[in-house]
Amino acid sequence: MEVLIERIIPGGFGLAHAEGRTIMVALAVPGDRLRVRVEREKGSVCFASIVEVIEASPHRIEPPCPYFGRCGGCDFQQMNYRAQLDAKIEILKDCLHRIAKIQNIPDFKINPAPSEWHYRSRAQWQYDADQKALGYYESGSRRVCDVAECAVLAPPLQTALEEVRQVMANSSLPEGARYFRAVAGDQSVAVSADVSPVSLGSGNSVMRRTIHGETYTLSADSFFQTNLELLPQLINAALGKQAGETASELYCGVGLFTFPMARRFKQVTAVEGDSDAAEFARKNLVDASLHNVCVETADVGKWINLECGGRAQQRRRFGSLPQQSSEGPERTEQIQGGVAAGALQIDFLLLDPPRTGAESLVINGILQLRPKRICYVSCDPATLARDLKKLIAGRYSLDTIAAFDMFPQTHHVETVVNLTAP
Repeated sequence: MEVLIERIIPGGFGLAHAEGRTIMVALAVPGDRLRVRVEREKGSVCFASIVEVIEASPHRIEPPCPYFGRCGGCDFQQMNYRAQLDAKIEILKDCLHRIAKIQNIPDFKINPAPSEWHYRSRAQWQYDADQKALGYYESGSRRVCDVAECAVLAPPLQTALEEVRQVMANSSLPEGARYFRAVAGDQSVAVSADVSPVSLGSGNSVMRRTIHGETYTLSADSFFQTNLELLPQLINAALGKQAGETASELYCGVGLFTFPMARRFKQVTAVEGDSDAAEFARKNLVDASLHNVCVETADVGKWINLECGGRAQQRRRFGSLPQQSSEGPERTEQIQGGVAAGALQIDFLLLDPPRTGAESLVINGILQLRPKRICYVSCDPATLARDLKKLIAGRYSLDTIAAFDMFPQTHHVETVVNLTAP
């Protein structure tokens, strides 16, 4: 069928309407007139692929990557960079309107990436030992697209990819390996497989990375933001002028936001479920001589509910939680068995959950803890909107939104949202 692409929607699909049906077209550009093939249907919604570009949008360009359309890594290479940014703004607004039910969205802009290509400092390469293929999954499948050169990898990671491919050619990769993770540091690259570490000429088991004047030690298996050039802006948007007595951070990883929080607040509690990441966070804080942070290794949902349980016990014993006075927050006695049960009123809470967003248990716990201010850092507009709906229903007001193009050539967008309690 022939369709006209109206706009880009969440998931990166081009939206069109034809024959009384909603058509979602992969790898489309707003303004394209296309002949498409329906691949599958779900009710009145059809998912389609492009058969022919009848009339190209003025925003359509020739993708420079030879793997585009087969590799599932990038889905925006077919549009110019300005169109990519506009599409991401629309994706975010769509989720805030449709999912979060926010009618008056605060004005915001998207911060473009300084580099549209060769920006990724972290990657995961899939490996098919039978086919001798190393790269990324093909779009919509678990077949490995064999990639010799990736247009979005930072140069040190491209070198590491070539080294791993050379080891593969020599049949020397670890037996049973299914993927390899790599992360670039200031002077080295760390690479690991799902079954064992990998020794490369340019690689180490751990590496150091300096961001915004802070130095972090981490491994290839540690989560860390992938676009280093935008991180100072991201941190500034998340923290702004926040400062005070107490702060909490959920899903802290190796401490990207923990460092600047520790320099602004007298007491910080950081929570991370991954024990290796939490240990790196502790080491990084000690190396930076920051001793006002307690890093908890715990499932975030369980931790926050234990914290809420301690506060509920305080209420039963003292009638209510202590209120702030003109001299500053007052402490209550520590309650046996509670995690930070004698905690102060939380001035600021930051959460940076995985793509799936925060569990309901976590959002409910935040609403019970009632921090004065919240910053939510998200890499998925849909799960962000889902969680914002609950926080706003809990009487938090949405103050500011900032978007960051951490992932050029893809539909993904990073968002920083700040909220305030009444």
